[in-house]
Amino acid sequence: MSKLELKKYLKSLKKKALEEQILDLYTRYKEVKVFYDFAFNPKEQDMMDAAKARINKEYFPQTRRRPKARRSVAQNLIKHYLTLGMEPGLIADLMLYNIETAMAFAQQRPPRQDSFYTSILRSYEQCLDHLHYHQLIATFLTRVEAIEDLSRQLKWSIADQFTESLYLALGRYNKSQSQTPRG
Repeated sequence: MSKLELKKYLKSLKKKALEEQILDLYTRYKEVKVFYDFAFNPKEQDMMDAAKARINKEYFPQTRRRPKARRSVAQNLIKHYLTLGMEPGLIADLMLYNIETAMAFAQQRPPRQDSFYTSILRSYEQCLDHLHYHQLIATFLTRVEAIEDLSRQLKWSIADQFTESLYLALGRYNKSQSQTPRG
């Protein structure tokens, strides 16, 4: 069914029938329930706190178990929050927190796999794209620069790529600032 057909169908329904369908969707599909729960009672800060705790637990478990250090945990949370339409500044904060936590982990226990480092670089680049798209680079510039600096201090083999990514993002930012009409 196309979107146009769906619109026609929804317009043909009486209010009571439409309410029943929405309630049915709400009870049948978890995604719909999550969407409506977020839409009417966002509690964004509570969600951010829970996500940060989960990311922290991934790298620094409170029990004796070994850290899993899976990037996918944070990526799934971020993707979910983007789908819900959460405030971009909060998502940017979570993205940066994930990278900072992973780097703190790498300081204590340098991973042997190159994939860990490239994964963190990929997260960094995605974060920079998000910041640029939502015009938040100036807001988070200190943290972004600190991450790039730490990659150099830790002597990561891909530290130059962190620097290059930052310069590209700053170049796009400066270009967009110079094109903004002043008035």
